[in-house]
Amino acid sequence: MTILSYADSALSLLPPVVAILLAILTRKVLLSLGIGILIGTLLLNQWSINDSAVYLADKVSGLFWSDGAPNSWNLYILGFLLLLGMITALITVSGSARAFANWAKQHIRKRRDAKLLTMFLGCVVFIDDYFNSLVVGSICKPLTDRYYISRAKLAYLLDSTAAPVCVISPVSSWGAYIIALIGGILATHGMASTGHLTAFVEMIPMNFYPLFALLLLLFVALFELDVGPMRRHELNARKGQLYDDSKGVPPGATAELEEADSGKVGGLFIPISVLVIATLYFMVRSGTDVLLSEGKAFSIIGAFEKTDVSASLFFGALLGLGTTLLLALRQKLPLKDIAIGLFVGAKSMLPAIYILMFAWTISGIIGQLETGKFMASLASGNIPFALLPAVLFILAGLTAFSTGTSWGTFGIMLPIAADMAMGSHQGMMLPMMAAVLSGSVFGDHCSPISDTTILSSTGASCHHIDHVTTQLPYALLVAFISLGGYLVMGYTESVTLGLLCCLLLFVVGLFWLRRRADS
Repeated sequence: MTILSYADSALSLLPPVVAILLAILTRKVLLSLGIGILIGTLLLNQWSINDSAVYLADKVSGLFWSDGAPNSWNLYILGFLLLLGMITALITVSGSARAFANWAKQHIRKRRDAKLLTMFLGCVVFIDDYFNSLVVGSICKPLTDRYYISRAKLAYLLDSTAAPVCVISPVSSWGAYIIALIGGILATHGMASTGHLTAFVEMIPMNFYPLFALLLLLFVALFELDVGPMRRHELNARKGQLYDDSKGVPPGATAELEEADSGKVGGLFIPISVLVIATLYFMVRSGTDVLLSEGKAFSIIGAFEKTDVSASLFFGALLGLGTTLLLALRQKLPLKDIAIGLFVGAKSMLPAIYILMFAWTISGIIGQLETGKFMASLASGNIPFALLPAVLFILAGLTAFSTGTSWGTFGIMLPIAADMAMGSHQGMMLPMMAAVLSGSVFGDHCSPISDTTILSSTGASCHHIDHVTTQLPYALLVAFISLGGYLVMGYTESVTLGLLCCLLLFVVGLFWLRRRADS
């Protein structure tokens, strides 16, 4: 079987573009991803049906078993989803979710405050984007439901405090990965003496998209700046329709469960606290074990760089589920209700698991098509140096949008940005790499095949395409603001002027949103 490379061909864009367009037009995510997978498989195998069937079977089996061993990353993530579904369902069955909503109603008296609390928790739980979206969603869903905030708005709150916070936080799975990449790039260019963490911190104010995505989210939460499809969802939510009923129950929903009357607020916070603390412990512990095995000294950043995120999430959730079960038994819930809760909770996550598996499959195929390398190659040529930060922002956004992965885009585009800077202006290396980070998060936010987008939808129990379409106007606005900042920064070589440009455009954008929201 001969697998073709499309690193120099626009055909590498065909599978993701078809999948994304079909998903948006038909709103049938699995069907759209499946067609994209088939097109990519046929392209790779020269349109041979037999070879394509063998290749696809190998790809699907590789989701669970790879290189003669279980695919631990995927299996742990799928296990984490199932366990979190069970935890959420048991919290619902115990009445703790309703108790929290009643407690919140006495202490949080406005829709605005409910959104601000969700945003605050999203910023505080920054150790991993998966963890952020799913755990904060579980905590805040009863609260936002109580105040008739749409599931689409909740998904936007989750998604815009997941990757944007993680990408500027050094003590996170994202931060550690980026710091490791930066370290390798600096060493390659003879700059090993430059502190890797120092370089990462210096890039934070240059990371325009995450910073202004968070700032815009704050203003949207404060002033009800609902535009486009989001406005329709919010108006429907005020009438009690939290999501589009015509599409059935969304992933992660547990509406068929009956709630006990004896629930306590602690029944929600204790299991979630155990989950958070245990996951953090396992992340530090697994990273520390690797550091010690390599003969390196312990450091928090080093531990997060080497950590096993998926295993930590799984074992943290396992302890969280054990705690939830103990509390349910102590509450003397009937064993039948507990069993039903476990079953319904696991079942509620199946739609999200199916979408995630399809997304992983198409991402692997896109990786073999080398779509990312084709997108990166577009940056070469006679582009004026002053335009390079803006060009890299756009290309990183398109790459992440097409491939559905920020991390993959980091791995491809960061070395290219550094090479370009070294070939023309070494002092602009960090700004150009920051433009790549920003663009990658932007593309990830907009992509229907991004796992972060999928899990934000799941955490909010929002239909996936509803989340994509409602978040898109805000993501595009922040991308336009960031692009202006990178253009100014490229021409002036001043981060301060780039930030000032972004602030000016941000104010203009707020006025535009206000006019649209009031019209």
